[in-house]
Amino acid sequence: MTLSKTCQGNVLAIGCGMRQTETGTIRLDISPEVNPDILWNLDHFPYPLDDSSFSEIECFDVIEHLTDITKSMQEFHRILKPNGLLRITTPHFSCANSYIDPTHKYHLSYFSFDYFESHHKLSYYSDANFRIKHRHIQFQGGRFNRSIVSRFANNFPYNYEQRWAWMFPAWYLYFELEAIN
Repeated sequence: MTLSKTCQGNVLAIGCGMRQTETGTIRLDISPEVNPDILWNLDHFPYPLDDSSFSEIECFDVIEHLTDITKSMQEFHRILKPNGLLRITTPHFSCANSYIDPTHKYHLSYFSFDYFESHHKLSYYSDANFRIKHRHIQFQGGRFNRSIVSRFANNFPYNYEQRWAWMFPAWYLYFELEAIN
């Protein structure tokens, strides 16, 4: 089963939740209660979508719920157009929200998606090839967290995650990944 012509869009909202219908956006979710454009279990592959169907995929607060991130990234790559953009948000591993939700299967890092870049030493685990265009560690709270800690963490992410993340927990991560063919 592939995406019908009446349901074409430029953006795929994966795990759309309660997101409202928007022109040019296809909403995909497992829950019939949110009335998605496509009802689908994200852990079942392949998705009912043609290759190179979308210029953008939004995966907001979903990736940490999926059973197999590697297979999911390969599927996202398959349905993205060449140079298409995958935007992801997920709780940072130091955020309490990462552990509170019992449906979270993964606790991710600033570096978790490096494995999908061709130059990474472990990139052979996936055929999906992305280029990280942008990533950011987001903080909540007062000015100290949002400015000083955020600046340090984003300029020195390895040092932050190795030594400071548990003292100054982050809120979430934001990624923009470009599909490379």
